[in-house]
Amino acid sequence: MEWMEIISAIALILFIVVMFPAARNMIHNSPKGSSSDWMSFVMPIVVIALFIALLIQLV
Repeated sequence: MEWMEIISAIALILFIVVMFPAARNMIHNSPKGSSSDWMSFVMPIVVIALFIALLIQLV
């Protein structure tokens, strides 16, 4: 391994160690989604998937 790869690996490990407690706190204290929240997420995904399927059929 070259020295740049070693420094990159150390920086990545340091980043994970620093960010892990904050991410765990955000996961535990995040608001729960209601069914209307999930539907507002699912509907655009379904529309995009259907549009992509249409584009594939046209080729």
